[in-house]
Amino acid sequence: MEHEAHLIGVRNAANRGYDLLSEGKDSLHAVEEAVKLMEDDPTFNAGKGSHLNERGDVEMDAMIMDGVEMRFGSVAAVRNLRHPIELARRIMEEGKHCMMVGEGAVEFARLSGMEMVSSLSILEDRERERWKSIQKRKDYDVSDHFRNEMGTVGAVAIDEDGRISAATSTGGTPSKRWGRVGDTPIIGCGTYADRVAGVSATGWGESILRVTLASRAVDHLRRISDPMSAAARAILDLQQLVDGLGGLIMIDSRGGIGYAHNTPGMAFALRNEIEERTGISAAPLEI
Repeated sequence: MEHEAHLIGVRNAANRGYDLLSEGKDSLHAVEEAVKLMEDDPTFNAGKGSHLNERGDVEMDAMIMDGVEMRFGSVAAVRNLRHPIELARRIMEEGKHCMMVGEGAVEFARLSGMEMVSSLSILEDRERERWKSIQKRKDYDVSDHFRNEMGTVGAVAIDEDGRISAATSTGGTPSKRWGRVGDTPIIGCGTYADRVAGVSATGWGESILRVTLASRAVDHLRRISDPMSAAARAILDLQQLVDGLGGLIMIDSRGGIGYAHNTPGMAFALRNEIEERTGISAAPLEI
């Protein structure tokens, strides 16, 4: 049932993004709205379904990036927001800063008129029970989580003008330290877009940060011109260089799709004028 909920969630997000592109909206709008839909879906570790930190609170990270002008906005360790990705977009559009964190970011959201929510409204019983279980375990290793779970959400898109955009949102790792920031809001790590490709990553953030996974995938693409192979090579680097765990999705300037992971599974959905595909990839890593 959990896998089915993931499939429904990513399919709805892909369809939402595609519908907006079909209406003439740009790729930034498409990825933002796709991610917002998943932030509202408690199935995922983002927005409403976010993991709790060690104090039992929700702290969220998000980033959005425009590949044409190389603009981005990101937020880290924010609370009481229904849509962290929307705040990331507002930071990018205002243009004074690229990244904001904690209470300063939340205050900017309030001043911008964004929808604020109570902590209880984005706290799922599933996550409360997970947090309680972890508190009882002295042997808990966060890497175990990424061997069994799916969660962080992301979207990549290209529009009719050739603009590539990427967006990612997460609640971080279960029972993380208060104030911990993962890969999602860090440019080139969990999220990246330029004129070559857009990438959104998921997984064990500390390992993804160490290899700058998203930009690494684009670098591989520049050399081998095949997004599936580029994605696989980046994940192989993650595994071989730092014993990391994760996955990524990417789209190139021709609309080519790439995805790879070394976790047990990764839910994905693809939608374009030719194809609509949804699945939980469980294939072994190949290059």
